[in-house]
Amino acid sequence: MTAQPDARLIAEGLSLGYGDRIVVDNLDLQVETGVITTVIGPNGCGKSTLLRALGRLLKPRNGSVLLDGKAIGSMRTKDVARTLGVLPQAPLAPEGLTVADLVARGRHPHQSWIRQWSSDDEGEVAEALALTGVSDLADRPVDQLSGGQRQRAWISMALAQGTDILLLDEPTTYLDLAHSIEVLDLVDRMHEEMGRTVVMVLHDLNLAIRYSDRLIVMRDGTVVAAGAPKDIISAELLLDVFGLEAAVIADPVSDRPLVVPIGTRHVYGAVGGPAAAARNSSSVSKL
Repeated sequence: MTAQPDARLIAEGLSLGYGDRIVVDNLDLQVETGVITTVIGPNGCGKSTLLRALGRLLKPRNGSVLLDGKAIGSMRTKDVARTLGVLPQAPLAPEGLTVADLVARGRHPHQSWIRQWSSDDEGEVAEALALTGVSDLADRPVDQLSGGQRQRAWISMALAQGTDILLLDEPTTYLDLAHSIEVLDLVDRMHEEMGRTVVMVLHDLNLAIRYSDRLIVMRDGTVVAAGAPKDIISAELLLDVFGLEAAVIADPVSDRPLVVPIGTRHVYGAVGGPAAAARNSSSVSKL
């Protein structure tokens, strides 16, 4: 693997697992600096496991994760947390914790016995609340917010942490389409206006394509494709990785690839069964 000169987060020969089960095997990966990278792939392929390892939440069986050239496992927790922020899938806040208190927790890596809470911290929290549009919710308990509001509050906490790199594990989980767009628009603004490097895991292929500069496609714990969406998304890739019959056309809004599902490929080779195959044949001819 040829090192990219500006890659700050790198996985080398990474093998990950739980118990006796290996989920990711001998994986090499470089996270491009200053872009939004999204990891996609079928359920159980190792997407979230990979993200946990990149965020030092899971110790590798073999290989290593490097952050700014240092093995992330050997670094002090606070040093990692000042550079890299992690938002896990469906995070939970203690009951009754307010939005302001949650966001303030993002400043903990910057505290020490000689550096207590300061006006600078107060300003960072206020700015993070404002940038994510939750200033008016500051005194509300997190567990009383809607799904979209709750995700914005958690992202606000990650923003207050002041890191250059953000790892977001399925930030749109349990959200409807409108709230998913709201959250991803926010992530896009953080990237565009603040220069954040973002790595996400997403299930929705079309949202991943629209909001990503780079995609990493995984299957069975390995990377099978990586690059700009327009360079790698194809009907052949979708069939190979997801078992999905689909047409890939140009998105009329973004001019990026748009996936139009047709059906799933079953063991008999038919797409969604005999009746569906007939319908699908007609549908494809019209595209």
